[in-house]
Amino acid sequence: MWAAAPLLLLLLLLLPLARLCRRGAARLEPAGRAVLITGCDSGFGHLLALRLYRLGFTVFAGCLCPGGDGARRLQREAGGAGRLRVLRLDVTRARDVRAAKELVLSHLPERGFWGLVNNAGISTFGETGWLPMETYEKFADVNILGSIRTTLAFLPLLRKYKGRIVFMSSIIAYFTLGNGIYSMTKAAIEKFCDALRLEMKKFGVQVCIIQPGNYARSTKIQPPLSAEEIWNELSEEEKAVYNKEYVQERANFFNSILSEGSTNGNEVVDAMVDALTSPAPKARYMVAKLKEKALVFVCALFPTVVMDSVLSYALSK
Repeated sequence: MWAAAPLLLLLLLLLPLARLCRRGAARLEPAGRAVLITGCDSGFGHLLALRLYRLGFTVFAGCLCPGGDGARRLQREAGGAGRLRVLRLDVTRARDVRAAKELVLSHLPERGFWGLVNNAGISTFGETGWLPMETYEKFADVNILGSIRTTLAFLPLLRKYKGRIVFMSSIIAYFTLGNGIYSMTKAAIEKFCDALRLEMKKFGVQVCIIQPGNYARSTKIQPPLSAEEIWNELSEEEKAVYNKEYVQERANFFNSILSEGSTNGNEVVDAMVDALTSPAPKARYMVAKLKEKALVFVCALFPTVVMDSVLSYALSK
């Protein structure tokens, strides 16, 4: 093991240089390349679909409600152009994913299928025992299995055209502050991506993870929750343990975090575009405030007892 240390040190010194050389290469030419994005009804998916369309990509914008306000607005903003197609795509339904693949195959531009962006996701707030098993199953199906389901369907095309796969994660994959169910799904998708990234290298397919900080005000993924709504959903067993005052405190805490979210969703979209067009995309793009990055640093490098102390202090406030 120690005999390999000089070689590892040399690699660590050379990697930044190699990256700089690749960064100097020309960026991707979008014209004639197709990208499929999930979760385009609103938020980052909506913004990204328009950005990629304006850059020259052929965009397949998957929407949960293709007849809804978000999908119609997307079509209007694109001017009804043929390079942006809105399609129904519920990532929990295998037949929707199959239909999306058939549509993409029948309308592939000359340079083929370049990118898959797994953006669709849901979020909620609640302590572990407050949420029923059905909620855990739904979150796993959308946030984890939905991304895997779509990825597996499009892997043959991505391998053929040596394209890119982009996953929407979150800094909440490293810690949790009252939304453990969301944190759980993001941590799981990070590990799926780590395995996929290594496996796809031999095919020339690059896998990137986007890790936004708090952008709750830029998206509709997590609306504020009232204490009354939370209380009414609790089981009788949980109501016997927690009182309404505690639930009110937790709701106030979580809603205050939501209110502090950034409104500039284009910062995240910039990272997504770089992941799709850069000659040397990063494996991970963390788009967060300095204090959020500091918290991730503490969680990743310090002992668990330190992390627990920091998070417990935050929750107590």
